[in-house]
Amino acid sequence: MKIKLLAIGKTDDKHLHQLIDVYQKRLQHYVKFELEIIPDIKNAKNLSESQQKEKEGELILKKIQATDQLILLDDKGKAFTSVEFANYLQKKMNSGIKQLVFVIGGPYGFSDTVYRKANGQLSLSKMTFSHQMIRLFIVEQIYRGFTILRNEPYHHE
Repeated sequence: MKIKLLAIGKTDDKHLHQLIDVYQKRLQHYVKFELEIIPDIKNAKNLSESQQKEKEGELILKKIQATDQLILLDDKGKAFTSVEFANYLQKKMNSGIKQLVFVIGGPYGFSDTVYRKANGQLSLSKMTFSHQMIRLFIVEQIYRGFTILRNEPYHHE
């Protein structure tokens, strides 16, 4: 199985970018992982919230293959402990899917079209974080999940 993380807009903070890179490199030991950035919508300030979500949704769906499992990172999604998330990853791997795609939307979330296409929603917290911070958190949690599955000492209960 391959894991892909799709995110809208680039990461401006070089420190966040460096930390994301650290976990991306660590992940390569466990799974094929790719982070793909979808550029910000041009002239977004001239669009309504729903227009921006629709345009971002079109860009997201262009990146999805018919066989992909699409999981949206959404505050209304299912929350897991790290161990539960590791088991979730294991079940996805056991199911034989080719690619698991996690998506971080723009500042207003996802269009209805993207919600309908999704196979699930995942919440990392009840709190709200910037979409740049979420990139680091999900990459670290995917890495943590694989270390849990391998009984490696990274995670402590």
